Amino acid sequence: MSLAGKTLFITGASRGIGREIALKAAQDGANIVIAAKSTEEHPKLGGSIFTVAQEVEEAGGKALAIQLDVRDQHAVAQAMQQAAEYFGGIDILINNAGAIKLSGVEMLDPNRFDLMYQINTRAVMVCSQAVLPYLKKSENPHILNLSPPLNLDEKWFASYAPYTITKYGMSMLTIGMSQEFANYGVSVNSLWPRTIIATAAIEFSLGGKQLFSRARKPNIMADAAYQILINERRSITGRLMIDEDILKASGVTDFSEYRYADTDDELMVDLFVQE
Repeated sequence: MSLAGKTLFITGASRGIGREIALKAAQDGANIVIAAKSTEEHPKLGGSIFTVAQEVEEAGGKALAIQLDVRDQHAVAQAMQQAAEYFGGIDILINNAGAIKLSGVEMLDPNRFDLMYQINTRAVMVCSQAVLPYLKKSENPHILNLSPPLNLDEKWFASYAPYTITKYGMSMLTIGMSQEFANYGVSVNSLWPRTIIATAAIEFSLGGKQLFSRARKPNIMADAAYQILINERRSITGRLMIDEDILKASGVTDFSEYRYADTDDELMVDLFVQE
């Protein structure tokens, strides 16, 4: 099984995990829609929809770069239509775009909560709703949300309940859409890393680049996503999965290649993951 000839619509694909998923699928000869806001490389973050499109082409895939704000439901619908017309359909939606602010209720600007809710939770609904007519025509349709397992331990709410709510909202949509879209043959799952991943979110929101010594590279999430996406119609659906578990089930035993740094520092377990 492979993703050859399949069309993936990936939000937030200009860098990080979204970019890695795009490049992994491109190796199979997939069609990749790079949907993100960045049309120019950020001086600190790097990457744009156009640089990733070039990388996709170089990796063996076909690319379509679309500037997109996932908060705009009309723009999302237009982007889905453009992608489907360009590639002849859409087979897979990856809801990867995200916003983070680890703050409690007392100090959080309500506008920041609105941003997190709109990008994390609402955009999953909007993008999934917009792509559904095209997924119905696919032979093996998937929706994959980058969101965590549901864990109501109070520690995940004590210091940053607003962010937790928006990420758990994504996971609850995964469970709901898996059931709602069952008659259409659409697999809907969530994927989350066991450890922190060396991305901009870690560097600028969770403690700085010094944490990269305790992080894994984004390609572990791409490899895990790939294992989910090559499964046939709904053989895996409605699940909130961890990257390491998926890869172990596929036969991976050595995870050293995924370490960001060649150190003996203990890997840092990610938010919402119970040790």
